[in-house]
Amino acid sequence: MSLTPEQRIQLHEFNNLTKSLSFNMYDICYTKTKEEREKYIEYIDEQYSAERLTHILQNVADIIGAHVLNIAKQDYVPQGASVTVLVSEGPVVEVPTEQFEESPGPLPDNVVVQLDKSHITVHTYPEYHPNEGISTFRADIDVSTCGEISPLKALHYMIHSFDTDIMTIDYRVRGFTRDVNGHKLFIDHDINSIQNYIPDEIKEQYDMIDVNIYQEHIFHTKCKLKEFDLSNYLFGKRKEDIEPEEEKEITERLQKEMDEIFYGKNMDDHRH
Repeated sequence: MSLTPEQRIQLHEFNNLTKSLSFNMYDICYTKTKEEREKYIEYIDEQYSAERLTHILQNVADIIGAHVLNIAKQDYVPQGASVTVLVSEGPVVEVPTEQFEESPGPLPDNVVVQLDKSHITVHTYPEYHPNEGISTFRADIDVSTCGEISPLKALHYMIHSFDTDIMTIDYRVRGFTRDVNGHKLFIDHDINSIQNYIPDEIKEQYDMIDVNIYQEHIFHTKCKLKEFDLSNYLFGKRKEDIEPEEEKEITERLQKEMDEIFYGKNMDDHRH
């Protein structure tokens, strides 16, 4: 399907399509001792507090052109945070034509378009294994919009806002709207892959897998960092202070953890 911007905005009443973006990220860290694990969780809770997450979601609202109606935020004990933002239609009904292109969206800036009945949520999940020495931090952001713009335009900023080792991204368009002649539209923009909304310099850093069901307007992309530098995964110690044998063991543990999260299954302890 290929529609001009003029065709896209000539709708009967308003746009009933629901466009949902789910952005799921993981940060992996090696924390050998109980003290290191507790400090890592403390660091994550400070770095991704409800206050900072609220700021991130407010920038997402700006990017997709939404008015913030209500914010509910909560820091949890012992760890984690949640923020839910209810947003409504922006004040400008003319839709910028560049928003229909498959291209990365902007970093924080005002991009005002028509939007209604929408919400943005984030939940965080710091977690560690008491015996394996691996700590993980997961954040889930969901952006659901009813309007002309796709929430995929906020994806670039979301990636920019989190230091992420693994990303899982889902996008789906549901329902239908009608043009002025009553003809149903089940999607109002072209899309081949979520990857087209990620800048090239970011894509170069990740191994990526796509699973797309085009006829159902369901798109899935998962990403794992290509380069592995052990120094980036140690908390409370330096790579230089680790013996070669322990360095090898830690590296294998971390890479196994990342592979299991990326492929979504438990793997044998034996690496090939």
